[in-house]
Amino acid sequence: MLRTLKDLFDAFTAPAAGQSLAQREHTQQLAAAVLLVEVMRAEPGAGPAEQQAVLEAPRRKFALTDDEIARLLELANTEAQTLYDYHRFTSVLNERFTQPQKVALVEALWTVAYADLHVAAHENHTILKIADLLHVTHGEYIAAKLHAKQAATGAA
Repeated sequence: MLRTLKDLFDAFTAPAAGQSLAQREHTQQLAAAVLLVEVMRAEPGAGPAEQQAVLEAPRRKFALTDDEIARLLELANTEAQTLYDYHRFTSVLNERFTQPQKVALVEALWTVAYADLHVAAHENHTILKIADLLHVTHGEYIAAKLHAKQAATGAA
């Protein structure tokens, strides 16, 4: 398992031109997972609801097994602990995600924030910063936020 984590990290840090399709997919998955973890970490004492939301997002977005998701999130947590900016991760996603995929990621970030039915100021700030770096328009950002809030609260 440690070898697989190292392979995934190496894929993230390798130049994109030299990566295989599978390596590029792993790089995208890691970038998205790190951003999800960052939203969870933005609220001190994040509980099981946020942790479950972080687990569910890659399950819905990527075709990964439970073991692959666990390894991905383990690496994402490690990366997030030493994170000093989001650019390294958002630049990968800007290169490889379509605009609808970026908006879907922002919605997933909001889903993590709304998992406990309360959005802390740091969560809001983190998502706003990430959305800006992903070049998500203000309208798309607000729509993603409202959709995630409606899903979390069960409002129609």
